[in-house]
Amino acid sequence: MDWWVWALLGVAVLLAAVVVHDLTQRRHAILRNFPVVGHLRYLLEAIGPELRQYIVTDNDSDKPFSRDHRRWVYATAKRTDPYYGFGTDNDLEGSNHYVIVKQAAFPLDAPRSAPPGDRDDRLPMAKVLGGARGRRDAWRPNSAVNVSSMSYGSLSGRAVESLNRGAALAGCWQGTGEGGITPHHRHGGDLVWQIGTGYFGCRDAAGRFDPARFRAVVEAEPTIRAIEVKLSQGAKPGIGGLLPAAKVTPEIAALRGVPVGVDCVSPAAHSAFGDADSLLDFVESLAEMSGKPVGIKTAVGDDALFRDLARLMAHGDRGIDFLVVDGGEGGTGAGPLVFTDHVALPFKVGFARVYRVFAEAGLTDRVVFLGSGKLGLPGAALLAFALGCDGVNVGREAMLSIGCIQAQRCHTDRCPTGVATQSRRLQRGLDPTDKSVRCANYLSALRHELLRLSRACGVAHPALVTTEQVEILDDRFGSESARSVFGYDADWGRPGPTDVAALGRLLDDGPGSN
Repeated sequence: MDWWVWALLGVAVLLAAVVVHDLTQRRHAILRNFPVVGHLRYLLEAIGPELRQYIVTDNDSDKPFSRDHRRWVYATAKRTDPYYGFGTDNDLEGSNHYVIVKQAAFPLDAPRSAPPGDRDDRLPMAKVLGGARGRRDAWRPNSAVNVSSMSYGSLSGRAVESLNRGAALAGCWQGTGEGGITPHHRHGGDLVWQIGTGYFGCRDAAGRFDPARFRAVVEAEPTIRAIEVKLSQGAKPGIGGLLPAAKVTPEIAALRGVPVGVDCVSPAAHSAFGDADSLLDFVESLAEMSGKPVGIKTAVGDDALFRDLARLMAHGDRGIDFLVVDGGEGGTGAGPLVFTDHVALPFKVGFARVYRVFAEAGLTDRVVFLGSGKLGLPGAALLAFALGCDGVNVGREAMLSIGCIQAQRCHTDRCPTGVATQSRRLQRGLDPTDKSVRCANYLSALRHELLRLSRACGVAHPALVTTEQVEILDDRFGSESARSVFGYDADWGRPGPTDVAALGRLLDDGPGSN
């Protein structure tokens, strides 16, 4: 037999071995779904810095998450080296709206109580969720970083399970998304049950809110810690939600009570209430039926809602327990381009306006403020805390931690990593046992970096960082403090004295929740 025949046989055996390895390994979804050719992705990723010296794309030009940002999430999720060499490649003096953290002359040292080698990531929330209104099941979350609401349907069952297991490992909560609670959410993680305009999980035959079904779900699901009423989301506010027909499988149709293989459209507005006054009535009825803290999630457009809420809450007899402000730069599984690009204010602008309304009404100590919309990187998250957030919810960054490669095919049901698809073949590549650990590693790393940044500023917790400790650069060698840029008063953005004192005791005494 000629030598070249032996060579071809050798190559064939080698390829067969690679195929078997790729199909049976569980660490990389791309290799499991696309054996052999999937290695090209990792090869290009490995030699990317060298190639980018000669091609157009650089470390910071990709959208919505740059290559540097994605690499940081991947590295922290895998617990590989998250450091970068040779200094920043960002153009600090030529960048508009660039965030700079002002380190203190005398920063704080990290506490020495953690065992050697363990990551210091204990970051309790500064406020008690539901405490101001005395909810029966009020609690102080052990983590100020949590997983944002993303529905089963938009995400695959294995992705939802990975996030839930990861939340359990990291000691944080997972938002359910408006698609309701499913078997994929029942893997040990605490839940914030999101109720949208479709009332999935608590709706009657006509699609309206059903109090009896709501009570039944709360009683049957011990991991529900809070209720989130979704008014809108940053990526597509004002038009409701959409789950494309390709993703409406028989299982999802049964869980949501909708037809199989037909676009599942959530209405633009709620049928259970129609203004701020009736919204507060609805919130209080949910709290009374469940005993849980109840809040709202919304993008920011017309600010009349927030002024009305502040005016009505000033009486003290009704109120929301928490408010999630979702930036217009936030993510979605499917949305019209004009809405994703042009409707709703971006997070920093929108949140600052909302916080101002409650601060001027003297209500900031009675509401837990949460932010979402590209806040899963340490610098962005720290600015959110300085502006007054008590916690941040991370969505797409958590997806990246479990294998998302920003293919932006979420709406097609052809996500190559199995994260945002209902295809069984593509989901096969996503192993929840492995990916849940990566999710937890990422969440832990984000908390760790927030603590390091806070101590660099001379305080022990990001909620104590002020808007004077963050500056915003422009592209003309100018700079202003975040306080000046957003028009904050000196005492805005920080928890009240009672919460600061309680937070200090928690940080001194060790983990625990109230």
